[in-house]
Amino acid sequence: MTELIWDGKYKDGKKQAPVQIALPFQTIETVNESAADREKRLNSLFNTAQQATQWRNRLIWGDKKYVLPSLMPEFAGKINLIYIDPPFNVGSDFSFTATIAENPDTPQDEQATFTKQPSIIEQKAYRDTWGKGLDSYLQWFYETAVLLRELLADNGSIYVHLDWHVGHYAKAILDEVFGYDNFMNEIVWYYTNKIPDTRKKKFTNSSDFILLYSKSEGKQIFYPQFDKRENPIKVSKMKKVDGKKVYIKDEEGKGLYDVRYERTADNVWQFALLHAQPEIVGYPTQKPEALLERIIKASSNEGDLVLDCFCGSGTTAAVSEKLNRRWITCDLGRFSIHTARKRFLGIADVKPFVVQNLGKYERQQWQQAEFNTPPAGADLLAGADLQSVPQFKNADLTRHCGLDPAGADLQSVPKTALQKRLEQEKSYKNFICDLYHANSLNNYTYIHGTKAGRMIHVGSVDAPVTVEDIKNAIIEFWNIAGKKQNPNLTRHCGLDPQSPENKAVPVAGADLQSVPNTAAANLHAVPQTNGIDFLGWDFAFDVNETAAQFAASNRVDVKFKKIPREVLEKKAVEQGDIKFYELAALEIKTKTDKNKLSISLENFIIPPDDIPDEVRTSITHWSQWIDYWAVDWNYRDDTFHNEWQSYRTKQNPKIELKTTNTYEQKGAYTVLVKVIDILGNDTTKAIQINVE
Repeated sequence: MTELIWDGKYKDGKKQAPVQIALPFQTIETVNESAADREKRLNSLFNTAQQATQWRNRLIWGDKKYVLPSLMPEFAGKINLIYIDPPFNVGSDFSFTATIAENPDTPQDEQATFTKQPSIIEQKAYRDTWGKGLDSYLQWFYETAVLLRELLADNGSIYVHLDWHVGHYAKAILDEVFGYDNFMNEIVWYYTNKIPDTRKKKFTNSSDFILLYSKSEGKQIFYPQFDKRENPIKVSKMKKVDGKKVYIKDEEGKGLYDVRYERTADNVWQFALLHAQPEIVGYPTQKPEALLERIIKASSNEGDLVLDCFCGSGTTAAVSEKLNRRWITCDLGRFSIHTARKRFLGIADVKPFVVQNLGKYERQQWQQAEFNTPPAGADLLAGADLQSVPQFKNADLTRHCGLDPAGADLQSVPKTALQKRLEQEKSYKNFICDLYHANSLNNYTYIHGTKAGRMIHVGSVDAPVTVEDIKNAIIEFWNIAGKKQNPNLTRHCGLDPQSPENKAVPVAGADLQSVPNTAAANLHAVPQTNGIDFLGWDFAFDVNETAAQFAASNRVDVKFKKIPREVLEKKAVEQGDIKFYELAALEIKTKTDKNKLSISLENFIIPPDDIPDEVRTSITHWSQWIDYWAVDWNYRDDTFHNEWQSYRTKQNPKIELKTTNTYEQKGAYTVLVKVIDILGNDTTKAIQINVE
């Protein structure tokens, strides 16, 4: 068989197969699930059989090179239809046009747009695809095709949407991966409304093509499709007589006819490009729903599972939803996920779906690879004297080692493994401090560095920064600063003020030997201002309120900054493209009247670090920052459940700033409010209420 070869396909005589590391998915939001179904789900957390019957469609934010292998354990050989519309133009990127809504307090039409440039992660994905030109694209496409074939069911089909740029190369790769005999069709999508351009001295390109392959020839699902005829035709009626077809005639001997208003569709499909249709959501690569409707109807049944790993605006999943198919879709672009979520919510009677990512599991994999971290748990249990490791209480020690301090036998952790784990934890935190341009401190539990007179706390890769972390860091902050410890401070933190480790350690004029493992070189740690920067991958919902108030009452200025996902990418780190952005602040007003709760958004403050100048000058009212917000009326410490939402669309750019809910039962409730801004970033706030 003829084979297409490119630089990077083979190494040491062997084909380079895709890396397949299956990571667990992390559900970050459940949308449109009823309270009754939520209760059932909570009750079935330990009932695997019951959970398996509770299907939820999936919108996944992540890179397909991690997402597709992570789907394998559950979905290998089970997906009935795959449609992909991969990037096929070397000039394509992840930028998008966002809209700034009007100021609600002024009569003028102040709506504006701006282009949001791709994030470092998105730029990295672009470099992986096109960084070495066509060679890197072909290797990327080959690895994707291999994974998709493994996911496809025996009766499944895959439609690969391409154009003239790379389609001829992709055909050779698909022949190799799926087999030449499984090539079914080259479908030509002819745009009926493309405006001709003769300036380039060539014929106008007015078509894409879609390659159709089956997993197993002859087993694939297929139903003929039909096009409307511009001019209906008459077709003579016929019947079989003695094995031969003869014309049917009436009593007068005249032939009888059927009028045909449709024709069986062939491999040339005529659908108009999207220009001003109502289905447009403002995403640059959006495809017509009619195109996907034909594909889904032709190659799947109701209830079948459809996958699109290039979600874009969500057309495949949206049409699958309307045609009663199950669906999984993913994309690396934050704006894509946000656009698709709003689109799905606009579908009448949309079935519940979840928003997922690989979150902490992807970070754990990165940490293990980057710092050679051994697995936590049983492999650490052997036997050692923990007292030989200074500066750590037992509970702190196990937390740093990834163990449960309540369930671990603290005396059974081997010294060598423990010391290695602590060194690796230290390396990780030093790495983050270095990216933040801070000086590392290695002798404290909660303070990990200093920068410009401020202390630095680095959050774990697999847990959010909590209020307790912040309180403990403030205790340690004052110890380092040599201030007189306030007993009320430690009591308020839930600590024993008489405990030796919670008493202040004066630095100035002290015997340095009284501070374990502290050397004179660390004296620069004493802050010039009372401030701490908390760097975290995630933050507990209440840090911006509870923790910030506590810090202010104890004269400590705190800032909460997100560790960006770009940290996971070596290229971004090497190029110095890492920026830490401060969390946005959301002000909410609540009012309870018996069993009725009213919520109104009062202010939304975004720190200016990540804001393009043209955006900042165009916004004159805080609500213009908000593109979408949702409420979980009864957060149960599971995942955020979207039980009410308001969002902007092209057809309706206004957004509600107030909402109400009536509770059926009295009691204490935690209400979660999530806001997504026009840049696609989300901010979540927790509210405690009592219903009487």
